[in-house]
Amino acid sequence: MDAAPASPGAPPRKRLLDLLARATGEELRNFLSSLGDLPDYSLLRRPETGLIMVRGRMGGGGSPFNLGEATVSRATLRLANGFIGHGYRLGTDRRAAECAALIDALWQTESLRQQVEDRLLSPLEARLKTEAARLAEETAATKVEFFTMVRGED
Repeated sequence: MDAAPASPGAPPRKRLLDLLARATGEELRNFLSSLGDLPDYSLLRRPETGLIMVRGRMGGGGSPFNLGEATVSRATLRLANGFIGHGYRLGTDRRAAECAALIDALWQTESLRQQVEDRLLSPLEARLKTEAARLAEETAATKVEFFTMVRGED
């Protein structure tokens, strides 16, 4: 995903959902397996895959236009304690969407929030910052600067 991450001042849950959408399916599954026994939950919306219309704007401020379609997977579940989690992912990895929904619900549970922050979200943020810095460095290396030489004649 190339969209900018949630700003540091963004609401905490927006930041969470943004990071879960950017995590790899493997990162999500590894985190959940590291927790051991997971709480019981019921699926409110089974993991499903569909299409969304992606809209764009020229220069960020022009008239919106339909750019094309993108595949997205989503899931919604409810923990036994009542917290509801949502997971949305680009692509067709339904299991990752369910994992993201479960982590969203676990994060809302006060006793598990710090584990989610320390063991998943903080390392994920660090990885994303490193990747963004590497990409910026690679992009800067290809930058071409144009200039005009002026002859001394009027």
